[in-house]
Amino acid sequence: MTVPQTITEKVLAAHCGRESVSPGEYIEARVDLCLGNDITAPMAIKEFEALGVPVFDRSRIALVPDHFTPNKDIKSAEQAKLLRDFAAKHDLALYFEVGQMGIEHALLPEQGLVVPGDLVVGADSHTCTYGALGAFSTGVGSTDLAACMATGEAWLRVPESIKFVFRGRRRKWVGGKDLILHTIGKIGVDGALYRAMEFTGPAIEGLPMDDRFSMCNMAIEAGGKNGIIAPDTVTAEFEKGRARREPRVLASDADARYGSVHEYDAADIDLQVAMPHLPSNARPVGEVAGTRLDQVVIGSCTNGRLSDLEVAAAILKGRKVAKGLRVLIIPATQEICLAAVRKGWMETFIQAGCAVSTPTCGPCLGGHMGILAAGERCLATTNRNFVGRMGHVKSEVYLAGPAVAAASALTGAITHPDEVM
Repeated sequence: MTVPQTITEKVLAAHCGRESVSPGEYIEARVDLCLGNDITAPMAIKEFEALGVPVFDRSRIALVPDHFTPNKDIKSAEQAKLLRDFAAKHDLALYFEVGQMGIEHALLPEQGLVVPGDLVVGADSHTCTYGALGAFSTGVGSTDLAACMATGEAWLRVPESIKFVFRGRRRKWVGGKDLILHTIGKIGVDGALYRAMEFTGPAIEGLPMDDRFSMCNMAIEAGGKNGIIAPDTVTAEFEKGRARREPRVLASDADARYGSVHEYDAADIDLQVAMPHLPSNARPVGEVAGTRLDQVVIGSCTNGRLSDLEVAAAILKGRKVAKGLRVLIIPATQEICLAAVRKGWMETFIQAGCAVSTPTCGPCLGGHMGILAAGERCLATTNRNFVGRMGHVKSEVYLAGPAVAAASALTGAITHPDEVM
């Protein structure tokens, strides 16, 4: 008898040679791709080299130096060199140098390296982003990455799934970032601890691909093992001419079992702002409007994609950023950057008084390109606002989508975009 399965369970079963798996089971699963960056990969490389074995597949290990690059200091230069030398030694096909690289979780889907039905592990917590394509993707530790580079397998516990159903029509300006902040605000930062967050419903079906990436990217902020959205025509259009492997399109069975089901009407969800110091501290923008700012950041693996820049450019066009405010625009990849140049958006940003960066994680994790001093406030389209996340422990980070960020850039305070448009 066929056991009803969720999409997460189906992907995991397919990668361990089983017809079905159950929540709580431990499995050894083969991976389609594993990845590391300039912070997490160096430790993995040292552990891997101690094994004295070859890599399992030179075409399925991705190294993306994106966190402290272009190198901010000698230590970061040494970290990046470790990746560069390792990639050359093992002839890795998926090493992305500065000038070609982008923020890893935007770059790999863009390059067609992740397709529906894949199993991906990465030594970075936001690896869960790729669930937007209908893949199982999750973050692992550096030693787990080392083992994966040697064996091509990962040891996992099958997570229980939680279904999040979004009905209704989204309000103007509201995107995937607002839906996920609202969700995290409802269930808390541990509300999906080691569970699969499955997003579904008519409002999700109507979401563009970029917004789906934003939602799955932040599953980890609710403690989720992974976020996932079943592939559909939107997914197929994104993968057209891009996928490097044949996708495996899977979907949850109608009678699949879930630990719980949460239902939301998208029409009730306003633009969101997460106040310091947790992503779950989400509020409708009106409740925090007027909060003065020192810096605005538009970018990151959450909201540095082309549609995010489009929203920001539409709001900033022909206007100037508020006096005394620093506004940073960081495209997530070189391809996104080039597209924005061709559309004239970079000129819009620069004429508005923004500073435009090459792709990098930069200020998101307090790396470089926008560190905060004591007492400063930043509104960012990033994914975390923990104490000291973007600089001094006495600074504050507020999270929002690109529409609120761009509107706030014009006023110097948290602002609803309808107030400036």
